[in-house]
Amino acid sequence: MYAVVKTGGKQYRVAVDERITVERLQGEVGDMLTLEEVLMVGEGDAVEVGAPFVDGAAVAAELVEQARGKKIIVFKKKRRKGYRRRNGHRQDLTVLRIREILTGGKKASKVAAKPKAAAKPKAEAKPAPEKKEAKKAAPKAAAKADVPAGALFAKPSGEADDLKKISGVGPVLEKKLNELGIYTFAQVAAFTKDDIANVDDALSFKGRIDRDDWLSQAAELAKG
Repeated sequence: MYAVVKTGGKQYRVAVDERITVERLQGEVGDMLTLEEVLMVGEGDAVEVGAPFVDGAAVAAELVEQARGKKIIVFKKKRRKGYRRRNGHRQDLTVLRIREILTGGKKASKVAAKPKAAAKPKAEAKPAPEKKEAKKAAPKAAAKADVPAGALFAKPSGEADDLKKISGVGPVLEKKLNELGIYTFAQVAAFTKDDIANVDDALSFKGRIDRDDWLSQAAELAKG
């Protein structure tokens, strides 16, 4: 049996045990999701086409992974205007494994989808990595002693850069970055994943730093 489902504005032909990659769906790894927009169901020579959806039909799928697509570069230029913008984009995706194709209003059977997450045998068997993490945490705490209250980074010595040269940064956002202790292109170019997450949380960016590719922009601007 196979079915054609609609999700994220796209259509997918699916069968049991197949894996598909779709636009991001809400959920955690191991969750069971139900795709109710079924356009067609077929088995052998028998085919039922919906108008637009097949009544009582649904597809049950297990959420396997929350992933992101390959980065694409979006470059805009206006001739003779001195206008250039270069942005990066990575699409949020979800990987699903099809578990059941349901017809006649049937409900999906319950599947124990998280046995590995509950067990966590490796974390209990290896206390050594926890000690290493504790040792690494100590110097970081000491290093933050010079960071002003409300800031994430210590202000670097020397003159501040014009952060407004980064695409999407205006005077108001530049002031907020300064309040977090961010003054130079070199600081932005050296952001780690944790730094990006902390700035995202502080300014409610929701992935803007990666989306606008600030690190690459700042690296180029730092070269002068």
